[in-house]
Amino acid sequence: MWSFEEVMSLVSAYYEGARVPWVPTREELLDIVMRLANVKSEDVFYDLGCGDGRVVLKAVKEGVKKAVCVEINPMLIERAKENAKSLNVLNKIEFVNEDFFKTNLSEASVVYMYLLTSVNKALRPKLEAELKDGARVVTLDFEIPGWRPIQIVEVALPMRTARLYLYVKGISDK
Repeated sequence: MWSFEEVMSLVSAYYEGARVPWVPTREELLDIVMRLANVKSEDVFYDLGCGDGRVVLKAVKEGVKKAVCVEINPMLIERAKENAKSLNVLNKIEFVNEDFFKTNLSEASVVYMYLLTSVNKALRPKLEAELKDGARVVTLDFEIPGWRPIQIVEVALPMRTARLYLYVKGISDK
């Protein structure tokens, strides 16, 4: 049986003092995320708060040059590694077990985030400082305050409507 602390450590994490719940991206959204981001073979794909790794696993299946799974929760990063190992793609993903506010994003051409609006707002200066113009950022359900989305896609799910936002560095942040 799991202790309360183990359960809480699995479902949430602290990033720069903000508690972020782990809610996995639904499998039926993964193809849409990849299409919206226009993922290509030369892309370096980052998932900030990657949880069990499902989004980076999909990016690898789509043929990205490199995928980076950033997760502060050690239990979740281990689960992501196990999932990658079971699909025989462990060597195609870099796993970074740290606070994404401390992770250098300058290599990323695509960033995926399923984070709260307040966290997206706090990340905005980092995205503006580290991403190159043309980098694509996809967020699920929560906008980046102060940035203009290039495209918004709504997807009807069984209990709710998901909203995906596409931003492009150098356009959305101007």
